[in-house]
Amino acid sequence: MSRQLLTLFASFFKIGCFTFGGGYAMIPIIQKEMIDKRRWVASEEFIDLLAVAQSAPGPMAVNVSILVGYKIDRTRGAVAAFLGTVLPSFIILLAVAIFFSRINENPTVRSIFDGMRPAVVALILQPVFSFARGLKYWEYGVFILLAGAIWLGLSPVWCLAGGILGGLGYAYRRAKRQGRS
Repeated sequence: MSRQLLTLFASFFKIGCFTFGGGYAMIPIIQKEMIDKRRWVASEEFIDLLAVAQSAPGPMAVNVSILVGYKIDRTRGAVAAFLGTVLPSFIILLAVAIFFSRINENPTVRSIFDGMRPAVVALILQPVFSFARGLKYWEYGVFILLAGAIWLGLSPVWCLAGGILGGLGYAYRRAKRQGRS
């Protein structure tokens, strides 16, 4: 591996290690490292790279690193910059996962997470129930029934199939009533 690739990797690794808050928080640090310190990218070109990185799918900081790396040393540069950007997060998440697996069996930690579980479910369901408020009462009950069935492990496919059959039955019954009137 060339010295330039190692420098590229190290620069983005440093950026990945010491930047918190997502892609927008990384921009000033990337700019300082790429334009001022390394002079790999001109200021005008950096703005163009940001525009392309924002319009491409994926995290902006990763996209910027790939674009800068590609400019420096084509595919090898893009790979080195990409790895430098994502490895710090990967290593931190791996360490947390290893640490968590060790403390997960601790009764106190287990109790804390068991206590948090209903709060997490409530946080997830709150926007769903806010949406459901606009439904009629019987639809609200069906909605709760389906949500409970999914939560208890019934496959969403069966819930959808039941909803389709229920909707067809309701439409048939309604058409039949209107035909009698």
